[in-house]
Amino acid sequence: MLKQFGCTKFATGEDFDTGELFVQFEHRGRMVSLIASSKGYAAAWLKENPYNNRRKGTKADHEAKALEKGGTAVYSILRDWVKGQVTAIEIGMLSFESAFLSHILLPSGKRVIEHVEEQKLLEGK
Repeated sequence: MLKQFGCTKFATGEDFDTGELFVQFEHRGRMVSLIASSKGYAAAWLKENPYNNRRKGTKADHEAKALEKGGTAVYSILRDWVKGQVTAIEIGMLSFESAFLSHILLPSGKRVIEHVEEQKLLEGK
């Protein structure tokens, strides 16, 4: 899908320490980096499916299962979100910049949203 959209590079990966998954792609010279936490999904799954003595395996096994489910779900969520954004761009509903601005990588290697948050550019009051 991204190749048909005109992207020339594509990569996915995982930071095992933080539980973050990422999708990166380049479109017309702009690198985009999407990051999502599988741990966040796993925590939500565990809240709905808490460990108890009737479950097979140990509590650690149950938590590992939640993290695995989180990884699968987060990749699906990212795929669906990107597909929706690309579709919105293709039909003229959004520009590339409005769809992906916060995730575009700056020359510093930080995403726009990270720069905005560090500089407190959106602070209220």
